[in-house]
Amino acid sequence: MHQHLSLKVTTSGVRGIIGESLSPQILTSFAAAFGTYCGTGPIVIASDTRPSRELVRHAVLAGLLSVGCTPVDLGIAPAPTLMHYVRTRHAFGGICLSGSHNPIEWNALKFIGSDGMVLPPNKTAELVDLFHQGAFPRVSAWELSRVKLEQQAVADHLQAVRRAVQEDRIRSRGFRVAVDCCNGAASLAAPQFLQDLGCTVLPLYTDPHRPFPRSPEPLPAHLSALGALVREQQADFGFALDADADRLAVVGSDGQPLGEDATIALAVRHVLRKDSGPVVVDMACSRIVEDIAAGFGVPVYRTRVGEIHVVERMRQCGARIGGEGNGGVIAPEINPCRDSFVAMALLLEALATEGGTVDAMRSRFPRYALLKEKLDFLAREIPTALRRLQNFFRKETVDRTDGIKIVWPDRWLLARASSTEPVVRVIAEAPTEKEARQLMQQAFECLRPSL
Repeated sequence: MHQHLSLKVTTSGVRGIIGESLSPQILTSFAAAFGTYCGTGPIVIASDTRPSRELVRHAVLAGLLSVGCTPVDLGIAPAPTLMHYVRTRHAFGGICLSGSHNPIEWNALKFIGSDGMVLPPNKTAELVDLFHQGAFPRVSAWELSRVKLEQQAVADHLQAVRRAVQEDRIRSRGFRVAVDCCNGAASLAAPQFLQDLGCTVLPLYTDPHRPFPRSPEPLPAHLSALGALVREQQADFGFALDADADRLAVVGSDGQPLGEDATIALAVRHVLRKDSGPVVVDMACSRIVEDIAAGFGVPVYRTRVGEIHVVERMRQCGARIGGEGNGGVIAPEINPCRDSFVAMALLLEALATEGGTVDAMRSRFPRYALLKEKLDFLAREIPTALRRLQNFFRKETVDRTDGIKIVWPDRWLLARASSTEPVVRVIAEAPTEKEARQLMQQAFECLRPSL
């Protein structure tokens, strides 16, 4: 039983540790289940650069072929490239073979519907049911398809993003940009993309054949090498991507990270300057988005944490811009998913339009202290713990969209059960770090009275 402890099946797919829970048998069965679910047509796959990618790729190809699908293999490619390809080429579905921000020993299958979007929870549940039933309609040797290799997908995706912004204006600025790709899926694509937009590129960690040199999550604590490169080479700013290239972090000209919330804030402000309309972000995103939207007189809608929840709400209300506070920018008309290339393009266009520096742009927004912690719990203890928190703050404004969120005019506190591990994630945001820390301490005392 122990070997399955690290296998996580959630709305974002199935993930686990290679050599432990994520075995070739499980990978092949999930691929066969997905092929059965989508039907016998083209299913697109792409992988990040993890050392397990060949094992995962072969297992997935075997599963897809066994049920009569035609796999289309993009090779190493960013997740948003895969999603763009599925949607624009009318494939039956896609599987992204990437552990995203998880450590290097992990890998995962992220399932993409024919609309180029992550499968919503109800469809993921149907897929998991198919997997557990294990009765897949296998085809005979005579009916087996062949794997198609596709090498144009990245170029098509990057061209579509460039067309959505004012390329000439960006080129005329001749930005000097450092880019840290974490040796991940965008190691070749991101420097090429920036060069195509007239930037002088200072590449860092852009070898897809080497292991991740830092944690693949582009948090401020992991960006010291990028900051040093920006300072040494006097770059205008730096960009950092995660392993599958759907999230973007930004470093200012002084080498200091602008913070996770800066990416979405800068993108939202730029799009609203051009085009009025609602904004959609998740519950864990900084309230800086409300501050920006209020300046343009537009509403902000908040959803449960998770890319698909944001994308679906954006579709419902016709939002042009939104995303997640971890650097995941979503502009549905360009690509209805988190896309670091869209984020880079919008930030470059904003700087080219307004002039000045990215640091000056960031300084126009209020600064909040945003703290994130997690507490280990047994799964059965979590509902009781969350009830204790809700009861303590019962006189305040409580939002139950995703876990328990207590909202005040200038600060908030969120506690929610993780969908990927047996923990409660606690996030507090306030005008100062001291005040955010006080909120965090109150939450800990409610959730874990014995602490």
